[in-house]
Amino acid sequence: MRRTRLTHAGVAALLMIGSWTAAGTLPATAQDAPDSPTARAADSAPASAGLLEAMQRDFGLTRAEAEDRLAAEREATDLAPRARRTAGSAYGGAWFDAKSEKLTVAVTPDADASTVRSLRASGAAVRTVEHSARQLDAAKSRIDRLDAPSGVSSWAVDPTANTVVVNVVAGRRADNDVRAFVDEAREAGPVTVRTVEALAETFAAGTVGGDPYYTGNVRCSIGFSVHGGFVTAGHCGGAGQQVRGWDGSYIGNFQGSSFPENDYAWVNVGSGWWTVPVVLGWGTVSDQLVRGSAEAPIGASICRSGSTTHWHCGNVLAKNETVNYSQGAVRQMTKTSVCAEPGDSGGSFISGDQAQGVTSGGWGNCSGGGETWFQPINEILNRYGLTLHTA
Repeated sequence: MRRTRLTHAGVAALLMIGSWTAAGTLPATAQDAPDSPTARAADSAPASAGLLEAMQRDFGLTRAEAEDRLAAEREATDLAPRARRTAGSAYGGAWFDAKSEKLTVAVTPDADASTVRSLRASGAAVRTVEHSARQLDAAKSRIDRLDAPSGVSSWAVDPTANTVVVNVVAGRRADNDVRAFVDEAREAGPVTVRTVEALAETFAAGTVGGDPYYTGNVRCSIGFSVHGGFVTAGHCGGAGQQVRGWDGSYIGNFQGSSFPENDYAWVNVGSGWWTVPVVLGWGTVSDQLVRGSAEAPIGASICRSGSTTHWHCGNVLAKNETVNYSQGAVRQMTKTSVCAEPGDSGGSFISGDQAQGVTSGGWGNCSGGGETWFQPINEILNRYGLTLHTA
């Protein structure tokens, strides 16, 4: 029974009963030189044909452009931590530029010439900015200590603008409490106010048939396999709560859960269920193997798998963003241009073959578009001492 369910519809990202379709690496053609973009894609960005098809559909790319994009993003991901160390105290942030297919590293005017030369020699583009990442992070931390009203959606450091961006819901900027919050935020450091369409909401849903897992009357999506269980969103259940699978059978219990302030949790797995390092493609794309958790930079492409809207792709928009849900603020979130809907909560965010995080919430839907935040996977692993199950 479970094997039939897996074959036809899938159980949930990463908790699969039976076999799965492995995603193969991309072979270089006989005409590709060892250092050509296509060859780099084969070496550094393993991806299923379905993943490439999704990138072509959602980004308007050709297959070759999608392969090149994945290769360039992997290079940027590998370069980002080294670039930060090279820039030292002059570091102002970094992001992936899809047009140039390079990592752009911001540095303050006090960066010496040798530092700039080293960054450029590593393959990064360099931009001079006024404020260091340390200054911007400190300003964001001061804003975190403020009590945000409901008209404020979120706030985060935007390295491309070299400022802390405070997102305010359209039509609420003139509210007295919003104006007071913005005034206090400006005292914390460089702040830019932007308008967004709606407040962020979590993506849990009421019980419906045929979905990956349930906690009480809540349906959510499984994130990533870890040794001994899986990770998901904290708002989907509290510590000790029982988790049932798509068929109503017992899977395990929430071993740890945090929401708000954080939005992560993990569930142990037993009773005939087991874990595999796979993100489910739901028949839209091939299932994707998980090979690690290297953090993709701002600007990189990213895809999400969830039990309601299945597979969708977009870009990383911001990191370390504080999201002001009605239940309370959640910190250290990553914002994306990927859509999601109720029931997608807890599901997998993946870039190439690298796990990125679990779906928390957002605004909009997959008909009209929107934005979605996720809690980074490495934070969850570190918090609970878990090990990601990789291929």
